[in-house]
Amino acid sequence: MAQGDIILGPNQYGKAECRLVRVTRDTPVHRIEDLNVTTQLRGDFTDCHVVGDNSHVVATDTQKNTVYAYAREHGIGSPEQFLMTLGRHFVDDFEQVTGGRWESQLYAWDRIGVDGRPHDHAFVREGREVRTTLVQKDGDETWVLAGFTDCTVLKSTGSEFHGFPRDRYTTLVETDDRILATSVTAWWRYTSADLGDWNERYAAIRDLMLETFASLHSLALQQTIFAMGRAVLERFPEVAEVKLSCPNKHHFAVDLTPFGLDNPNEVFLAADRPYGLIQATVQREGAPEAPQAWATVPGFC
Repeated sequence: MAQGDIILGPNQYGKAECRLVRVTRDTPVHRIEDLNVTTQLRGDFTDCHVVGDNSHVVATDTQKNTVYAYAREHGIGSPEQFLMTLGRHFVDDFEQVTGGRWESQLYAWDRIGVDGRPHDHAFVREGREVRTTLVQKDGDETWVLAGFTDCTVLKSTGSEFHGFPRDRYTTLVETDDRILATSVTAWWRYTSADLGDWNERYAAIRDLMLETFASLHSLALQQTIFAMGRAVLERFPEVAEVKLSCPNKHHFAVDLTPFGLDNPNEVFLAADRPYGLIQATVQREGAPEAPQAWATVPGFC
């Protein structure tokens, strides 16, 4: 092969967004697990791309069918465990598959209350956040990322923003009392794929992030998201690093003076765009990095 020849670079393929709902019916009180699962394989697929030889291709339809069959045979339990089980199957059972990525979003459901009690088999979709999970495998190595997205939070006070540079284009008024609102997308990387208790750990980390958002008197959204990541790393040694992406959901006090009214920070215009987009990685100094774990996770520094 000579320099300048056209060759195949990194590639992956699979079945995207397999909508999976599993109802556990082993008692009269049913349980719902609602996931959106994507599988993508990496390995020896050069001949398929270059000459159209499909002899090594695990069809995307096969991958989709495996998702549903494994939900029946192995259950789900937690997204982390379910995705790792899928990953082991494809890497261990197909010689040409050397790795891949398995991702899910989990949609939560609450039981509908009837006469003051949760109903056994009637549910309403929760809207607080979407739980996200990503498992990456490369040979014998496995990386587990967890997180959430679409988690909209707001503080009606306890936030300031001032002291920033000013030039001829600066019109923003400094403030020591503003609404701070954002939609949090968070990912964190675990140090091991053998932790167990994935559901309890996820809930504890999520709740700690939200508690930190609520309790910190914020001088900038940057300060807030760093504090959220730092709190997780301080309390959970099994978390290696945290990445956060938080758009400012701006709320501007409306000028009511034309109508002879004051506005003591009570009436706001909620503007959806343009918006500030604040992103950060929070990590332990000197800790080993794992860029393979974050491959194909877009939009983060």
